[in-house]
Amino acid sequence: MKRLARILALLILVVGTLVSFQLQAQAVPTTSPLLAQARMNAADVKLTTEFGQFIDLNNTDIRHFRQIRGMYPNLAAKIIKNAPYEKVEDVLDIPGLSDSQKQRLQANLDKFTVTSPSNELIQGDDRINPGVY
Repeated sequence: MKRLARILALLILVVGTLVSFQLQAQAVPTTSPLLAQARMNAADVKLTTEFGQFIDLNNTDIRHFRQIRGMYPNLAAKIIKNAPYEKVEDVLDIPGLSDSQKQRLQANLDKFTVTSPSNELIQGDDRINPGVY
């Protein structure tokens, strides 16, 4: 009798598991592109623009300049302090740049973009010290 009860319990467990997997496979996804867009905040929306693919001279913090040799930290700080820019080439007009800094900038203009400044990304001078250690 105990053996029959164990077999019956095991059978119920197996059938319940299979039904559960089948119901999960048929479930409607909880994140559709339309719902995901409705829940995006302003910073997430900015990431869908060129900001997420290039270094944005008006919004990117200083850490992202590390990927370009010779930019971090001094030249990156000058770029950030002289923002906002209307076009990428405006970065070449920063006062006090040395010839080598201008050459470095000129060689890397294709890695930059300019989008409108976003308060969520630049508020509180977090671009110089974003607090990530």
